[in-house]
This record gives sequence, C-alpha cells and structure tokens, in this order.
Amino acid sequence: MLKIENLKVKVQDKEIIKGLSLDINPGEVHAIMGPNGAGKSTLSYTLAGKEGYEVTDGHVDFKGHNLLNMSIDERANNGLFLAFQYPVEIEGVTNNTFLRMAINSKRKFLGEKEMNTLEFMKALSANIKDLHIHSDMGKRGVNSGFSGGEKKRNEVLQMTMLQPDMIIMDETDSGLDIDALREVADGVNRLRSEGRSFLIITHYQRLLDYIQPDFIHVLADGKITKTGDKNLALELEETGYKS
Repeated sequence: MLKIENLKVKVQDKEIIKGLSLDINPGEVHAIMGPNGAGKSTLSYTLAGKEGYEVTDGHVDFKGHNLLNMSIDERANNGLFLAFQYPVEIEGVTNNTFLRMAINSKRKFLGEKEMNTLEFMKALSANIKDLHIHSDMGKRGVNSGFSGGEKKRNEVLQMTMLQPDMIIMDETDSGLDIDALREVADGVNRLRSEGRSFLIITHYQRLLDYIQPDFIHVLADGKITKTGDKNLALELEETGYKS
C-alpha cells in the first residue's frame, strides 16, 4: 500500500525527516509514537502533499505509483486521507455539500458514475446512524462551531463516506475525552478491512487500547528508531522515549 524509502524532508531550510523508511501492507494498522519535534506531523503533511514541506531525498510509493509526483487532489482521489489534529472550519459550506462534492470529485476522477442526491442522502443517513452522530450534522457548516469531539467524529464520517485506501490519522486523540475517544475508535475499527491500511500518529498509548495496531514504531530525531507490537506502547508509557 505504502512504501517509504530513505525519506528526507526540510521545513524552512531545517531538516526534520532524516532518512525515514517504512512499509505498510494492505490491511495493516501501523502506529507511530514519539516525542514532540520528532517529525510525526511533518511526515503526515509530507505524505498528504502540504506546501512548505520540501522532500530532499528518498522515494514514496503509493499503490504502485510515485506519490511525490502527485498533486494534493490526485493523492486524495487515489485514496489517501489525512485526518487532522486540528480540523479546519469552513463557514458557509454544509457537510452535505462538502461530502457530496468530495465523493463525486473522486468518482469522476476514477471514471465512475456520480452519486445523485437521493443516493447520497441515503448513504449519509445510514452512516450517521451507524456512527451515532447527531442527525443534524449534515446540515451544519463544516466543523463550524463544532466541539473538539464533534470535529473528530465528523472526520470519521468523512472517512466512512469517502472509503479511502490509506488513512493517516495525525494525533486524532488530541483533546478528546474518554467517551469521544471510544466513539472515534469505534468508527475507525468499523473501517478496518483487508484492503485498507492505517497510519496512526499519537503521543499516548490510550488510543491504542481501542485501535489495536499490528505494528508500533518510535520516531525520534527524524528516523524510526524502534519497531514492535502493541506491547511497545505499554513499554513507552512506563519508560518514556529516552530509555
């Protein structure tokens, strides 16, 4: 699904990612943990194609194609989804409009038939119900006036509607109370499948109690320094990153 080889990235002339390599196969869930400033968010933004992140070396292969040659919208339409730590608010654009445009943009890119209003509303209503989201979510502006938990639930709704192949979650657990954390995790677990992969970036072990990864990696000073199974998160919780 995703193959990263010796990736090096600069931000404002400072090297943040310093030779990172990582393979993620279809169906796998990988978690990255590490101290502040290690390069976790830089990695997610680089993969998503955000401006200002200069790749100076390395290669990233996504589903058999060079990810770094793709524009932001090409990455998204090919099935890459980034869930933000701080989802942005878009006033004046309802979730219904935003989601339908996103879905049909992807379908058009893939040469598929666009979803009509009836089909869209039926799918949206079913997913809102399954995810235990308030029924008026679709009528509200995108994240406008949403609480932290509502913004994260909204991103899970976007994932569910868009059905991406590779989901990157950048500290989705940030600012969530325990109930919101469980609801977001439940939504993510519903999306787990043999053909879909996840890269979960987090500071804390608690999220990984609910979304159990296949592999955990420690990212420190721009490189992956250690890899293990779910027990590595418990070890880090006890000893920290400096042990």
